[in-house]
Amino acid sequence: MSDTVFTGSITALITPMNRDGSLDFNAFENLVNWQIEEGTSGLCAMGTTGESPTLSHDEHHAVVERTIKVSAGRVPVIAGAGSNSTSEAIDLAKHAEKAGASAALVVTPYYNKPTQEGLYRHFMAVADAISIPVILYNIPGRSVVDITVETMARLAKHGNITGVKDATANLLRPLQVRRAVTKRFNQLSGEDGTAVAFLASGGDGCISVTANIAPALCAEVQKAWQEGRAADAVAIQDKLLPLHDALFCESNPAPAKYAASLLGIAGETTRLPLAPLTEASRQLVRSALVDVGLLN
Repeated sequence: MSDTVFTGSITALITPMNRDGSLDFNAFENLVNWQIEEGTSGLCAMGTTGESPTLSHDEHHAVVERTIKVSAGRVPVIAGAGSNSTSEAIDLAKHAEKAGASAALVVTPYYNKPTQEGLYRHFMAVADAISIPVILYNIPGRSVVDITVETMARLAKHGNITGVKDATANLLRPLQVRRAVTKRFNQLSGEDGTAVAFLASGGDGCISVTANIAPALCAEVQKAWQEGRAADAVAIQDKLLPLHDALFCESNPAPAKYAASLLGIAGETTRLPLAPLTEASRQLVRSALVDVGLLN
C-alpha cells in the first residue's frame, strides 16, 4: 500500500503542438520547467487536457517520458493511463510505472457506459497490474458514467487505489467519500472553479487546467489554504474566476491553448475534432487574461 499523498496545485498539462499538428517538445519542455519554477506542486501528463484521445500510443509514451525526464524529480508526475478498453488502460499504466511516474490517473471508461460492477472490475484490473498508486478519475460530464460513493469505498480497499480526481463539481462528494472510505484517501479537485470549496470539504488539492496559464496564482491559492490563510485563498480564487470560466467557454483544452499562445507559452494548435476557437471565445479568453492581470 502506498502512502503517497498529492497536495497543492497539480497542473493538467496541455500538449503543445506545431502548426502541422506534430508535438512541439521544445515548447513542452519549457512549459514543464516554467510550471515548476512558478511553484506548481505536481504535473499531470496525458489527461484529457493533454489531448490523450488523439495521440498515438507512441506519442502518449513520449510525452509521459519527457515529463518525467524534464521534471527530474523536482515534483511528482502523475501519468494519464485511461481508456475505455481495460487492456489498453493496463498497458498505459504499466508504461507509466516503467517510465518512473509517481502515480497513474485512470479515467472512468467513456462511451461503453459500464455498470458499477464493470467500473469496479476495470479499476481493480489496472490496480492489480502495477505497484504505483492509482488515482481514480471521475468525470461524468465527459464519460457519462459516475463512480458512486459506494463503489469508490469498495475500490479504496485495494492497496494501490489511493485517491480520486473528482470532476463532478458536487461538493457533497468529498464529504461522503471521507465518511465512506476507511483509510487515508487522497482527494483532488478536477474542477478549477470549486478548488477552494473542495479544500473546505476536506480535499487535498487540485489537478488544474488553469494552472497551465496562471501557475503561480493557482499554487498560491493552495499554499494560502494550507497555511491557514483562508481569506487569502478565497481572494485569489475570486481573482481567478473569470479565467476559470473563460478556459471552459469551449471544449478543453482549446481555450487554454489559445491563452497559452497569447502569453507566448505555446501555440494554439489542437487536433481534430477540436476546432480553433470562435472569435467570440477568443475575445472572452483575452479579456479574462487582462482581468486577471496576466496580459496588458
